[in-house]
Amino acid sequence: MLILACTFICGFALYKSYQFAANTNSHVYILANGKALEAFAADRKDNIPVEARDHIRMFHHYFFTLDPDEKVIDANIGKALYLADESARNQYNGLKEKSYYNNLISGNISQQIQVDSVWLDMNQYPYEFKCWAIQKLTRSTSAVNKLLITHGYLRNVSRSDNNPHGFLIERWETLANRDTTLGP
Repeated sequence: MLILACTFICGFALYKSYQFAANTNSHVYILANGKALEAFAADRKDNIPVEARDHIRMFHHYFFTLDPDEKVIDANIGKALYLADESARNQYNGLKEKSYYNNLISGNISQQIQVDSVWLDMNQYPYEFKCWAIQKLTRSTSAVNKLLITHGYLRNVSRSDNNPHGFLIERWETLANRDTTLGP
């Protein structure tokens, strides 16, 4: 009887240890800022709107956040151009021909953008979007805020290191870029 009880207890302990190991292997933890966060797997279709809005925000960040340094400008514009088609390159070339970037450098002007909101139509493909942002140009003597409104479409492409969301902005255009009366 004692041998049967010991065999049962050992069998139960083995069963529970395998169950615990299987349960532990189904969880992934990420260490961020000294805290362990549990990660959950999800289908891409569940996150498409979130990823699309972040793609749009990152494109605008790279395209419009510039410092008076040619290398910083080239690096940020280079990152932005991986996220969009020739419509963004055409706008970049137009600004370059008008000496916009040279004026930033010679005037020691820093430019930053704060995306306010992104409207996204997920009911029709390619996904249409509109982006509202505040663009701040800081000079040594003053700061100017501009309202920026852009419009375009997103289509799916392969993910890569240069385009981690797997979207490409197409037919991108600036609808408004005008001074605003917002405070500093």
